[in-house]
Amino acid sequence: MANTSTRTLRLLSLLQTHRYWQGSELAERLGVSVRTLRRDIDRLRELGYPVEAQRGADGGYQLAAGAALPPLVIDDEEAVALAVGLQTAVQGAVEGIAESSVRVLAKVVQVMPTRLRHRVEALRTMTVPAGWDGQAATSVDPDVLTTVALACRDHERLRFTYTPADGRRTDRHVEPHRLVRLGRRWYLVAYDLTRHDWRSFRVDRLTEPEGAGSRFRPRDLPAADAAAFVRAAMDNLPRSYRVEALVDAPAATVRQRIGQWCTVEEVDAERCRIRMVTQSLHWPAMALGMADAEFRILHPPELLDRIREWGARFQRA
Repeated sequence: MANTSTRTLRLLSLLQTHRYWQGSELAERLGVSVRTLRRDIDRLRELGYPVEAQRGADGGYQLAAGAALPPLVIDDEEAVALAVGLQTAVQGAVEGIAESSVRVLAKVVQVMPTRLRHRVEALRTMTVPAGWDGQAATSVDPDVLTTVALACRDHERLRFTYTPADGRRTDRHVEPHRLVRLGRRWYLVAYDLTRHDWRSFRVDRLTEPEGAGSRFRPRDLPAADAAAFVRAAMDNLPRSYRVEALVDAPAATVRQRIGQWCTVEEVDAERCRIRMVTQSLHWPAMALGMADAEFRILHPPELLDRIREWGARFQRA
């Protein structure tokens, strides 16, 4: 039988993974008697965890909402996800919580095992936030993201398979430079050793990344930083639109409403300018509607035509 402290932490972890546990099943998982389980439950209550009990032959236990937030037990993947999520908040993705996020992040990272801190630190130091987005959300494998981040940090050459928009899979051998987060997508900026030029790769289209085992001396990036390099590459994409509009609302208000999709610049106390680069005009049309204010399209004229089409369709509805 484990000692009392270890068993109490194990009990807390189990209660957090299931909404409800039968008492007999929970005791069996812990390798203790039902009587000992009751004492452990009482110990958790003394520590401030609100554990509810249901009596009877099929009785059991579950964690309930309390008056204060007690300490939580989380696994490795949850700890990394928590730290990365807090880093996103610290970088200004959500208004008004950056300061508290810094405090929480410091507490989490301080008590992390070295192996987890290694992963989180790689993601933090090798990521450059870009601050705008015109794309739909994409799913990225956390293991892929972490492998790429570690290669960037350690200056280790990387091999992977890449599938661009045309669907043609190619094997790539690169010198990774930085990860760039553009709103809901991640990009790898790297020097392609086969094409002898700098490239940006969408991480959700990258599979089977593996360190090549050889180190390299970092090259000079032909841009102010990795985020600027990706922006420039996006600007040169075929069918990409550079959107610009004036919105009759304070910049802080517009940034809170649609800042995750565009860059918001203050013009004066009552107006702001938004900018976005996108391959689809649906996103800026929707974003401007969600700004909930009068606006004027400056560029491109195709967006004005799209909004007129939407307006006519809404009127018919």
